[in-house]
Amino acid sequence: MNSIRSATNSLSLLPISSSTHLSRSAFLPTTLTVIRSFGGQFRELSLSCLKQKQGQGEVSSTIQNHGINGARAAVTSVSTGSKYSKIGAQSTGSLSASELLNGVEAAAKRGAEVVMDAVHKPRNIDYKGTANLVTDTDRSSELAIQEVIRERFKDHLILGEEGGFIGDPTSEYLWCIDPLDGTTNFAHGYPSFAVSVGVLYRGKPAAASVVEFAGGPLCWVTRTFSACAGGGAFCNGQQIHVSSTNEIERSLLVTGFGYEHDEAWAENISLFKEFTHVSRGVRRLGAAAVDMCHVALGIVEAYWEYRLKPWDMAAGALIVEEAGGMVTCMDGSDFCVFDRSILVSNGTLHEKLLERIAPPTKKLQRNGSYIF
Repeated sequence: MNSIRSATNSLSLLPISSSTHLSRSAFLPTTLTVIRSFGGQFRELSLSCLKQKQGQGEVSSTIQNHGINGARAAVTSVSTGSKYSKIGAQSTGSLSASELLNGVEAAAKRGAEVVMDAVHKPRNIDYKGTANLVTDTDRSSELAIQEVIRERFKDHLILGEEGGFIGDPTSEYLWCIDPLDGTTNFAHGYPSFAVSVGVLYRGKPAAASVVEFAGGPLCWVTRTFSACAGGGAFCNGQQIHVSSTNEIERSLLVTGFGYEHDEAWAENISLFKEFTHVSRGVRRLGAAAVDMCHVALGIVEAYWEYRLKPWDMAAGALIVEEAGGMVTCMDGSDFCVFDRSILVSNGTLHEKLLERIAPPTKKLQRNGSYIF
């Protein structure tokens, strides 16, 4: 762990490695940002990811040559040849899909038990920023989830929101944990928070589970969303599917806003206003994993947000795709868990949404104000 930390403290934007044997023109360079937390101090590590063009197979980033072997599990991407690449893993490696699915479900369930035990108790709240809360429950849930994963998959790498990386940095499996997505809602007893656990194989989501807390004080209940790549999406054991709505005017939409009130935040305020005028409404619930699961359930048509982290997106994005939805970045490019924006929809509306969302996003990219 210390070696990983020391190797990343001075890391800056990495170029495409000269050791890659295929032509540089065969790839699309995409900048990714990994957020890690050590001792409460967040570090943004700019990594270079290679996304291959159609028909070239798959190549992992050579970031391990720079001392971060764990990035190997986080940045492999494959094009499917369709307009938008599927985000789900095409293989689960040496483990079966059912093993990984059982693992994410068990881990998320254990974290949810910790959270459920805490909802009736006073909260001990700390701050990671002016308005960015963290509670003892976040930390306890993450430790409980890690314990389940390490019992079952001793050689896997784990990335948690509160604890950063632990485990084998050479593993092809990366677990992304949000032990309490929607901490502010939890702190206030507002019913929109969840435990989210996703596992990637060679950088692509292979299995996911999200336990959503609903109801509120005096009547807390949970429902569990789960999916594995190619296996469909489920809620409490019943298969679910995105809505069939094909008009924005008949849609209910969801977005989110980060803690940085910067240019990306202001741009999304504008998008919020724009879509409020042309749709049935735009909601802001405050928990990315929950928002994506609601798209998968078919009760809202789309969700988008800037400046998310891998643990925010790894599980929910796969659940949407397996429910028949579509997942891209907000500029319309192929999505990777280590990108910083996401647009998920019922698929039917995706192009119409991108007509409004992609142009301001590309403007932010040109200004360099939302990627870093």
